[in-house]
Amino acid sequence: MHKKIPKIKIRIPKEDAIKSALVNTAGSLILAKASPDDALGELFKDVQQNRIYDDGMTFVDLIPRARMNQIRKQYHIAKSDPSFNLHDFVRRHFYAYETSTIDYQSNPSHTPRQHIAELWDVLERRNRVDRGSLIAIPYSYIVPGGRFSAQYYWDSYFTMLGLAADGRWDMVENMIKNATYMIRKFGFIPTANRTYFLSRSQPPFLSHMVRLLAKHHNRKLTLLEHLPYLLGEYRFWMNGRRIVMKLDETDASRRVVRMPDGSILNRYYDNKKTPRPESLREDVETAGESEGDRAEKLYLDLRAAAESGWDFSSRWFADEKELGTIHTTDIVPVDLNCLLFHLESTIAETYQLMYQPLLARKYRRLAEKRQAAIVKYMWDEDEEFFVDYNFRTGSSTGRVTIAGAFPLFTKVATPIQAKMVAARIKKDFLKKGGLVTTLIESGQQWDWPNGWAPMQWIAIQGLREYGHFALANKIKKSWIDACLFTYKEKLKMVEKYNVVTPHRLSGGGEYTLQDGFGWTNGVLAALLAEDDINRREPKN
Repeated sequence: MHKKIPKIKIRIPKEDAIKSALVNTAGSLILAKASPDDALGELFKDVQQNRIYDDGMTFVDLIPRARMNQIRKQYHIAKSDPSFNLHDFVRRHFYAYETSTIDYQSNPSHTPRQHIAELWDVLERRNRVDRGSLIAIPYSYIVPGGRFSAQYYWDSYFTMLGLAADGRWDMVENMIKNATYMIRKFGFIPTANRTYFLSRSQPPFLSHMVRLLAKHHNRKLTLLEHLPYLLGEYRFWMNGRRIVMKLDETDASRRVVRMPDGSILNRYYDNKKTPRPESLREDVETAGESEGDRAEKLYLDLRAAAESGWDFSSRWFADEKELGTIHTTDIVPVDLNCLLFHLESTIAETYQLMYQPLLARKYRRLAEKRQAAIVKYMWDEDEEFFVDYNFRTGSSTGRVTIAGAFPLFTKVATPIQAKMVAARIKKDFLKKGGLVTTLIESGQQWDWPNGWAPMQWIAIQGLREYGHFALANKIKKSWIDACLFTYKEKLKMVEKYNVVTPHRLSGGGEYTLQDGFGWTNGVLAALLAEDDINRREPKN
């Protein structure tokens, strides 16, 4: 139930008082529970580096049968035994949390829409108590599927699109409540409700989630109710602004970057400079012989790329085909800054609804400054496209990716720029099965020939915002056809698709192709629902 807000003047004691009241105490609420790599020490490294499990995420998601410090002590004693077997030790001291997804079988007689509607219940989870690395959250939620068994931040928005299309507004609201709960608890929304994700977030889609909910509920009440959390989200991403504002040169602090002209933009980051727990072996192999500061920078850049959601892509590499040249934290990404523009604009609009013109003007001005900086630094005249900016070199990264559609999605682009972006998308990105992610074949999953549901939605909606309906509909049809072809052949939806050759399953990356799949289901259901609505509308 939404808390009723009376139709009277809403008093705000001082500027950003809501934000202060909400988030200033967040630090005291953070779980003392450590990430598995910190809690298990040598045991954790030995399990991950000896490849006890093919997928490193398997171990970090296991549930300990005793306190981790006790298991750690037992390991220290047991490993000295000549007959010691590491795999047996892990099996005795940890177990997997079983879910209904494992036994699920698709019904061959179901249409794709029926399949997706049935999957919502299969992918639904509820955990009100901590289980190993899984952090308790108060409401039920939808997991992506496969190896991803938690509520993932940016996945959730695209999943919500399908839930909304299927009338599952209760679940949309539940997942938003879980996100706001995590802001109260941690001061930000982590990648997912896992202890090993408490140092990084994901692309900030909270303001889009709130606006989606506002379409169903009372718009004004929904925005007002969520303002404290929007401000909490903003504070997290802008932590470091005061430091860079004191500088006279281009530099960065945490997720904030001071640009050459003094304007403020953002980058992806992580609060740790160690191998990712869920991919420790892979990160150590990538680091190779690197040591000290060089290794720490590499680990930070790998983690920052994971925060971007694009893990991994030539977008973040100095050498387009070498993961070891990753330098994510040197890059000001176009998609992140467009999402923060939307967040600032949403906060401004909400303050306006509260009859707080000074605060509304403050955030509107911040949004305008960000928009101007995005256009100044990320519009590439030569490419006629929006491209990420390397603030260390003071130039474009030169990597043309489908992230360049975000300025259309958030209405940052001018009509002329949007027309050029549309032409480039049609010429280079549109393939038989939808939009390819980049134009570089690197072997990474966020590169050619793969296409992803979120990027199709972003581009389709962005093109519609500027009146490019024919191209948007062509992308929509191509993507739907690719999804339906795979469903017909495999009776499942998958995480990503080979859009260049749709009859082939996609590949690349650190893990095998996952099915389920939350955001694919969400975007496909939303797109198919548009056709259902159009068929129901009377013809003139």
